[in-house]
Amino acid sequence: MGSARILAVDDERETCEALAEMLSAWGHKVETAFDGHDALRKAGEFRPDVVLSDLAMPETDGLWLLRNLRDELPDCPVVFLTGRGTIDTAVESIREGAYDFIVKPLDTARLKVCIDRALEKKETMREVQTLRRRLKQLGSTDLIAGSTGMRKVIEMIEKVAPSKASVSISGESGTGKEVVARTVHNLSLRRDKPFIAINCASIPATLIESELFGHERGAFTGADQRRPGVFEMAHGGTLFLDELGEIPIDLQAKLLRVLEEGRLRRLGGKVEIEVDVRVLSATNRDLKQEIKNQRFREDLYFRLNVFQLHLPPLRERRDDVPILVQHFVDKFRGDSAKRVSGVHPDAMEVLKNYDWPGNIRELRNAVERAVILCDGELITREHLPPDMAGKSPERHTFKLPFGLSLDAVEREYILGSLQRNGNNKARTAEVLGVSEKTLYNKLNRYAAENRAQGAPGGGSPLGGQGNDGPMSASSFLTR
Repeated sequence: MGSARILAVDDERETCEALAEMLSAWGHKVETAFDGHDALRKAGEFRPDVVLSDLAMPETDGLWLLRNLRDELPDCPVVFLTGRGTIDTAVESIREGAYDFIVKPLDTARLKVCIDRALEKKETMREVQTLRRRLKQLGSTDLIAGSTGMRKVIEMIEKVAPSKASVSISGESGTGKEVVARTVHNLSLRRDKPFIAINCASIPATLIESELFGHERGAFTGADQRRPGVFEMAHGGTLFLDELGEIPIDLQAKLLRVLEEGRLRRLGGKVEIEVDVRVLSATNRDLKQEIKNQRFREDLYFRLNVFQLHLPPLRERRDDVPILVQHFVDKFRGDSAKRVSGVHPDAMEVLKNYDWPGNIRELRNAVERAVILCDGELITREHLPPDMAGKSPERHTFKLPFGLSLDAVEREYILGSLQRNGNNKARTAEVLGVSEKTLYNKLNRYAAENRAQGAPGGGSPLGGQGNDGPMSASSFLTR
């Protein structure tokens, strides 16, 4: 990551200044504070990207600062420095919203990585807030239109909605044809009347006439009572006929008559009933080809095709993917009481580059699955369907700061790969091209090094051993 504003907080002035010197050497702009009140005041003025604070301070400790920063800087990551005696408190700070904690004496390589990841998270959360603002501007609708193609569709909807014209909606399965139909209805003068949607492909051919026009008692076996059809139910409002091409050719003449005369007769009935219905329709079939094959009436086609709306597939409107994803994250988070708030950049890259053969319906299902699996704040690549991640271009990067030794680079890469693979050691070993035994040996060595670094130290302000001679900021913090 690049330069950032960091607020360093520690009640021991010498320690705080040494920390600031090291952070400045890394290219960051640093402010210092020596107690919680001072830190809260400077946070309001300095507006830091990250707060790096000692956890154990007199009077106003790190937890007090964390709780009070929520109102002032709710999206600012807070990283705590803690001694072994306050690890329980550090764990509690994570529950209360701290980004991470680092045990003294400081491992500078881990501190660099931690700051970079905290900055990455802050940037992600900033993007989440931007997406939410855009969603708010669009209003409470599932019709998300940020791309050029969809903005044109919206413009056409706004023009045709107030009229009485029949509208034909085309597009691949899952592109949101029913959502568009509802939007047309909601923007029309019929918006206070019923909106009825029916999928003609899901109704057996023997029952579709009854479903459309209703039936009288005794009209056929099993018709034990009178039942209105969808035309009657939609009276005064809008009827959406999805998969229109599935209506049998012999029934199409009756449908055309109802559309032209505004009157119908229930199956088995003798009395004609007046209906005032605006019909919207959609189909995946090529109706012109169906007309050539004599499976669809040309006069019915022209009656329903007064105005055409075509919905582009999701792969042709990739600019809409991030805002659609955020829309569904917010929806399913509310439904499941999860604390997930957004999507990690790696996972978003996968979503943006996937081809989406199932379009928005597939995207909706993928996000719902990810929200269910996610226990943290951000959906990661591991929460996405495996085949989806596998088909996406490999654009994922592993970021490390300059100045690390080769051993430290290897360590961070192995630990990062283990995290990316959901702590699955067999899969991580396969990805890294090493045996599981080799991976286990390295992990055991890292654990031993951590235990050794956590041994009680001497007189260094950050828990390291003392030194009688002059020290640089780096050696001061790592001894």
